[in-house]
Amino acid sequence: MSLRKFKPITAGTRWRIGNAYAEVTTNVPEKSLLEAKPRTGGRNTSGHLTMRYRGGGHKKKYRIIDFKRNKSGVATVESIQYDPNRTAFIALLVYADGEKRYILAPQGLEVGAKVESGATVAPEVGNALPMRNMPLGTNIHNIEMQPGQGGKLARSAGSSAQLANKEDRYAVLKMPSGELRKVLIDCYATVGVVSNSDHSLQSMGKAGRNRWKGIRPRNRGVAMNPVDHPMGGGEGKASGGQPRSRNGQYSRGLKTRTVGKSSDKLIIQRKNGSKIGNK
Repeated sequence: MSLRKFKPITAGTRWRIGNAYAEVTTNVPEKSLLEAKPRTGGRNTSGHLTMRYRGGGHKKKYRIIDFKRNKSGVATVESIQYDPNRTAFIALLVYADGEKRYILAPQGLEVGAKVESGATVAPEVGNALPMRNMPLGTNIHNIEMQPGQGGKLARSAGSSAQLANKEDRYAVLKMPSGELRKVLIDCYATVGVVSNSDHSLQSMGKAGRNRWKGIRPRNRGVAMNPVDHPMGGGEGKASGGQPRSRNGQYSRGLKTRTVGKSSDKLIIQRKNGSKIGNK
């Protein structure tokens, strides 16, 4: 992926670092794989605002992505496309029978490449197969947590997990966070690293670009009154004390994971290096 640094000819382009979209080959989506994506503006079914700082933005259509990769046979990559609903690029596959499907595009996948899925396919970029049949050290994404469920893990731009070990019924994965966890070894995953790895290095450049995304201005808690936020009030520019949310939940050091969660037994090591259950 390549980034584009804009010339500061306006205030909005002075700080803007955008995507050059060098990998994207077309801006016309496949109509048969689009569906409506209604927007709530942060309101619930009663019309009450339940999520602040949302609303407006450009209309979007949802692209139906094949996370299960359950169709056998060789498919050809017809195009690499931008998806407004996710950080990664998507690839349009065309199968021999004419069926078209979208998948998450891994890095290095080009138009005209052949990909397939199944228990006996080669562990090459873009192919989907059970982790049981992958060599150790393989970088994978779109990982299932239950066989046949569809990919749930490592789906954002530039992310991937590494197959570290195989233990009987489980594969040991090193997650993007550094966590070591077990996943059933018969779960499918796609070989490769998710595309658009430089997504986090982009800079919007101006507030209006976030408004186009449907993100409204966010007011700081320390700028509010005590009745509005726990960090509000004080004389002058007071710091607000320990950072915490509007409901009083601390942002640093507070453990938010449910105690005794059923998946604790599958986590070998947390991202901070500690064992699960250790204080």
